Amino acid sequence: MSELKYIIFSDLDGTLLDHYSYSADEALSTLTHLKSLNIPVVLNTSKTFAETEIIQKDLELGTPFIIENGAAVCIPKVVFTEQPDDTVELGNYWVKSFSLPRKYWLKLLGQQSTSFKGMYKGFSQMSVEEISSLTGLSAEQATRASEREYGEPLQWLGSDESKNIFIKNLEAQGANVLQGGRFMHVCGHCDKGQALNWLVSQYRQHYQQHDVLTIALGDSFNDIKMLEAADIAVQIRSHTNEFPVLANVEHKTIIQTEHFGPKGWADAINDILST
Repeated sequence: MSELKYIIFSDLDGTLLDHYSYSADEALSTLTHLKSLNIPVVLNTSKTFAETEIIQKDLELGTPFIIENGAAVCIPKVVFTEQPDDTVELGNYWVKSFSLPRKYWLKLLGQQSTSFKGMYKGFSQMSVEEISSLTGLSAEQATRASEREYGEPLQWLGSDESKNIFIKNLEAQGANVLQGGRFMHVCGHCDKGQALNWLVSQYRQHYQQHDVLTIALGDSFNDIKMLEAADIAVQIRSHTNEFPVLANVEHKTIIQTEHFGPKGWADAINDILST
């Protein structure tokens, strides 16, 4: 019987990072334990490359990471022995993209500006100070958050009814609209689940003599596709929303945590590894 290899995919804000403090302190000992077991932790986030690369270094992760809600997978060259097909070389990474660039979606949003004037504000319209105020990030962190490559986060200011019409209009023109913990994200038809599946296929080639089992952890609606794609879905209790409803998961393991953020994250991973 072949050895089982776990791969963990994790959202950041509200999941591995505390929703308010952005701290992962309550999960650090579990992360250290996972490293000792050679279990990859793949960050799967709405954050930018610039933001995620810093967090990778802070958490001492040398694993691939997925940015901007599944828009791209960034693989450090040391992870696999050969460059995966359909990737491009960017610095120290091989990158697989799933979305059109940000400028395409900004142009599409510009076409909506008259009908929905004053109802939303995108990161491209905000100063670093505004982004910092809305997120609680430092000025340096907010600058990295603004460096979007594939999509545009929006602060919605209008009614729920107008929001639904706005979303339908964008979707009719080919956009994908995802609701995160703080912002609405306008991007291409990519998601965290699609990126997860692609990266898992690369790991299966890498671990040819082993069975692969995936664990995904997330707290928000833009995590749904990631959670549905994994073998074990861990829904982290959120300060901002109820547990999102998952579909087509009858034969999968679903865990809903008692605790919020990194405390719930660590409890769930420790429970899974102990069974």
